[in-house]
Amino acid sequence: MKDFDHLMSVWQEQPKKDQLSVDDVLKQVKKGMGSLGRKLLWNIISMGISFSVLFFVMLFFVFNSWITYLGIVIIMVTMVLYVMMMVRDYRIISKRDVTINPAEYLQDLKEYQKNRAKVYGGLYYLYVILISSGLLLYFFEVLQSASATFKIVAYGITTAWLLFCTFFLRGRFVKSEQDKLNLMIDRLIRLQNQFD
Repeated sequence: MKDFDHLMSVWQEQPKKDQLSVDDVLKQVKKGMGSLGRKLLWNIISMGISFSVLFFVMLFFVFNSWITYLGIVIIMVTMVLYVMMMVRDYRIISKRDVTINPAEYLQDLKEYQKNRAKVYGGLYYLYVILISSGLLLYFFEVLQSASATFKIVAYGITTAWLLFCTFFLRGRFVKSEQDKLNLMIDRLIRLQNQFD
């Protein structure tokens, strides 16, 4: 009996796992997903505005070469494809309420994370290649009468900006978004394990 009492006292002294407050976790997840949803919505709106400006340029500016029009069309098609992907992701985020069924919401969150990883993986480089190709074709005629120095500066700035976005901003943005998603997924998993 003495060993049993000792064993019982040791067992009771074990540190207890932190119990998560359901309300706190759900509020934090809702707040985090609301932030991601707003960011996606603003990206969709800004891409729509950019598309409208390009459409306006294509309709109301007269270019001599079909290559310039091809460049604009390539950029516009790329933008439409990217917006379609963002709309799909926005629907995944906003179609369910975390308080109704957290288990299904967790699956949706994992699906969203997988989609975003795919978008910022190989598809991002395809996006940059298509935008760069479109800009190159567009600049072909637009910069035709410009001086060599201006052409070098224009191509240099455009190239530097694309490289900066690809190798610096993209990495920081992806890491920040993945950290937020991982934190929300971890909290939901811990909450789910608490009740299993």
